[in-house]
Amino acid sequence: MSAFVDNSGKINSSTFRDVVLPKCGNRRDEVITGPGFGVDTSVIDLGNEMGMAVSSDPLSLIPIMGLKESAWLSVHLLANDMATTGFSPMYAQFVLNLPVSLTIDAFKEYWEYIHLYCEEIGISITGGHTGQIEGQNSTISGGGTMFLTAPVNEIITGNNARPGDRIVVTKQTALTASSILAMCFPETVENKLGKEVYEKGCENFYQTSSLNDALTAAEILENNTELKAMHDVTEGGVLGAIIEMADASGCGFRVYDDQLPVGDVQRKISDFFEIDHRFCVGAGSMIMAVKKGKEIALINHLNSKSITATLVGEMTNKNEGCRIVENDEEKAISFDGNDPYWEAFFKAFKSGLK
Repeated sequence: MSAFVDNSGKINSSTFRDVVLPKCGNRRDEVITGPGFGVDTSVIDLGNEMGMAVSSDPLSLIPIMGLKESAWLSVHLLANDMATTGFSPMYAQFVLNLPVSLTIDAFKEYWEYIHLYCEEIGISITGGHTGQIEGQNSTISGGGTMFLTAPVNEIITGNNARPGDRIVVTKQTALTASSILAMCFPETVENKLGKEVYEKGCENFYQTSSLNDALTAAEILENNTELKAMHDVTEGGVLGAIIEMADASGCGFRVYDDQLPVGDVQRKISDFFEIDHRFCVGAGSMIMAVKKGKEIALINHLNSKSITATLVGEMTNKNEGCRIVENDEEKAISFDGNDPYWEAFFKAFKSGLK
């Protein structure tokens, strides 16, 4: 039996549409936004003009990187998805499927950081499930779900971009992939790329929250009419996220390769591990579809709060397809669902890189 994904990572859009989407249980009228490829949150109408946004994601447990850092990813990758609504998450449930090798002291440390990171951004942990499972040797330690309530008409979803909207990217590409590779293979990165690249790569790890990016954008633009859609950059990187947003919104797009923001450190680490920085996991960046004419005000406001932001292109009609301009040549672009980070990480790990 063949696998339904070519490598580790999320299933592709065709598998989602063919297998998952047609069979999603009972349909209820109050579910305004349900499952969707490239849509970070679902929205439920609670009545009285209020809505509840919900999002789920895997939890991380990467021992060679550290328990504190694993907890950071577990909390903030979930919070990043919720941030795409324009509001901050309020509640969380965690399902922990832990390896039997994890000691009670290690679990106490991991959970302490889960608690602290949730507390810092105002999240109440409301329940879940915790256990240890024989044979659980993955870097994924289970799953979590976050919730928030807000005025239903003000909740942003990732499928509301329209042709003509400008595409703004915060921060830079490959923040997560490059920082995790630096932290997991410190001797290799420092010896091959230098101490400065190694140290800056590690520092970038704590740039992987995009909650403040989204909340700051919502300060200056009106949700859904000016700030049209947002999408967290996870697997597939900045370009994968733009492709997913366009797909979910029924649009095409045109982006300019030389405008995609990439730091020197991310480029060096990506090149060394032979991955394309544009397509590898980049949590910390947020893709924003913005009403034409509002992009400069948004970028200036984000910059005033020390959040870098870059105009990289525009949404187009669906029949124009997904296009990128490289070296003055415009061409079609696609993403097969395989984030190159996964293969690079496991190849380095199996090769014994330190």
